[in-house]
Amino acid sequence: MSLRTHLVVLALSSLALADFAAAAAPRVLPEGKLPDDVRLGELRTLDSYFPFTVPESPEAWALRAERTRRRILVATGLYPMPERTPAEAVVHGRVDRGDYTVERVYFQSYPGHYVTGSLFRPVGRTGRLPGVLCPHGHWANGRFFDAGEEEAKRQIAAGAETMMSGARFPLQARCIQLARMGCVVLHYDMLGNADSQQIPVEIAHGFRDRRPDLERPDRWGFFSPQAELRLQSIMGLQTYNSIRAFDWLSSLPDVDPQRIGVTGASGGGTQTFILSAIDPRPAAEFPAVMVSTAMQGGCTCENACYLRTGVGNIDFAACFAPKPLGMTAADDWTKELETKGLPELKQLYGLLGQPEKVSATIRLEFGHNYNAVSRQAMYHWFNKHLQLGHAEPVVEQDFQPLTRDELTVWDDAHPQPAADATFEPALLRTIDAASNEALATDPKQFTRLAYDVIIDRQVPGEGEIAQRKVSDEDRGDYRELGGLIELPARGEQLPEVFLMPKNATGDVVIWIDGRGKDALFDAEGRPVPEIARLLAAGKSVACVDLIGQGECKSDPMAKDENRRVKDDRDFAGYTYGYNSPLFVQRVHDILTVVGLTKLHAKDGDQIELVGVHGAGLWVAGAASQAGSAVNRVAVDTEGFRFANLTSYADPQFLPGAVKYGDVPGLLSLLDRRPLWLAGETAQTVDELNQNRAERGAAGIICAKETAEEKSSAVVDWLLKVSP
Repeated sequence: MSLRTHLVVLALSSLALADFAAAAAPRVLPEGKLPDDVRLGELRTLDSYFPFTVPESPEAWALRAERTRRRILVATGLYPMPERTPAEAVVHGRVDRGDYTVERVYFQSYPGHYVTGSLFRPVGRTGRLPGVLCPHGHWANGRFFDAGEEEAKRQIAAGAETMMSGARFPLQARCIQLARMGCVVLHYDMLGNADSQQIPVEIAHGFRDRRPDLERPDRWGFFSPQAELRLQSIMGLQTYNSIRAFDWLSSLPDVDPQRIGVTGASGGGTQTFILSAIDPRPAAEFPAVMVSTAMQGGCTCENACYLRTGVGNIDFAACFAPKPLGMTAADDWTKELETKGLPELKQLYGLLGQPEKVSATIRLEFGHNYNAVSRQAMYHWFNKHLQLGHAEPVVEQDFQPLTRDELTVWDDAHPQPAADATFEPALLRTIDAASNEALATDPKQFTRLAYDVIIDRQVPGEGEIAQRKVSDEDRGDYRELGGLIELPARGEQLPEVFLMPKNATGDVVIWIDGRGKDALFDAEGRPVPEIARLLAAGKSVACVDLIGQGECKSDPMAKDENRRVKDDRDFAGYTYGYNSPLFVQRVHDILTVVGLTKLHAKDGDQIELVGVHGAGLWVAGAASQAGSAVNRVAVDTEGFRFANLTSYADPQFLPGAVKYGDVPGLLSLLDRRPLWLAGETAQTVDELNQNRAERGAAGIICAKETAEEKSSAVVDWLLKVSP
């Protein structure tokens, strides 16, 4: 390009931008005033308040619990569950302590990725025995933890421990005592701890800064946009390891699979209630110092995108109801459990007819712990609910601690697997392949139900929506109404300009533009030609600013991008585990407009949804949830693909979008109504049309116009297509 040509192009571009900047949609709110919308305020964080609302009936709870379970599975990347590949377990190095034995164990969760741990067995017992699965939590070196002599003395002096062995080695203490009580106990490593070093602790639990060398579409690591777009996380891998650990423990010939409990504290408590929420097999659980309405888990291994948007740890623990749920609380973030969380859990268990099966031991004289006092409560709980048959109280006995050499699973005969710089991206490719294979069994159903979690909103109905009229102007051939659409229970407010022609047919076009409602008006505030054509044909047009656009933008000069919580670690889960991404929030706004329009519609009126200039995929997301509330949909994808995103800040960033088929996967959900589509290849359109034909839907009308012609082509289609 010559310099002269380059300057001409720049000048034309500047004129185009100036023309758009001069566009002036009618304002609903006074200049400088923002909507009264909670989403414009502070973001929620892991330290926010997460109350639990008791359901009205067992039936209501069954639906809610199932949805919460699906949320956990989607957030951890386990929806659908990948095929369980052979564990190829190795058990060796038995240590005999007389009344119990300890063996070293390792097995594969995914091919090439090993779960490591210790297997404790009672001596002199026959038949199938109860089992206990023990995720250890955040203690230095995990399974190898040694508090040291000085700290042990302090614990004993404080009444937290009763003997030196338990004070120095509290993680061993619970496994040994449970084995002495007749349980087969699997104490397994969390990622980056003890023998689990394929993903080092600095990444699994201490990740801080992005790694550009692991952010490519063909080579990515944990915490990268590519991983988040596939919902691959440390929490997801750790949760799958817990499931595979339960698989293996329950498969042992001396274990009764109907009597397996799960217990852990801190991060191990998180794994305890997450596993117990999504897996129907545990018979009893005992998460220590983690179930709370306050801090939800500070580690990267306890967080994932979508996990706690609208729910919290009390909800996760409640998913175990009405099976036996025991807990402890201490002088940490769980200290208010007695008044916040426990009463609601008791009400839930009462509602389900099992009030005695939930309990909490609250000892505020101790800090964050799984000390002898807490362990004593756990022994009682499992003694009762795993039917161990011991006289109460069960008193923990002294023991000879195992050395590190006796615990480690790796030795000369069982060498530690290599884990160089290629391991992490190779593992994530393996997980991706397993995910794709599982999805292929029923891609439409899994994608639809996953997006139901991701978007987490339906079309609001009567009783959920309020409308506040602000202005009503006569513009000759049409009326211009300004108002605020509100969802009072959610604290959301949306400015809308509604254009209603004097010859209105009752049909409404909800026209969503990626640039906001300003793009639909010229400098004098008159509708642009495309909108004017719709009005002339008798179609009303709803024009809105979505969150972060126009009147819903706190700083007009700021970039259009996602916000993030204040944290020095660049991890998407800390933000989007508690707040919906901007993409999802905009889908919510579109559904709100659809809901209000539907409330005013009469039988036979058509609601038509249009997304152009960057708004196409928001409209596709809304249409996927809107069902019969929308009659026709027009989407311009502009050839966009989620897989090409490189930043969490991008307004199109949508965790999980690549996992569930990228843009074609989202478009596949729009097979129940007429669809106008632009921006896609012939191959994609052919595949979508085949999918629609299989479901008896009409084929896609595909536009091949240039960007400048697309809006006009949408109008042509809307004016020609029959209901």
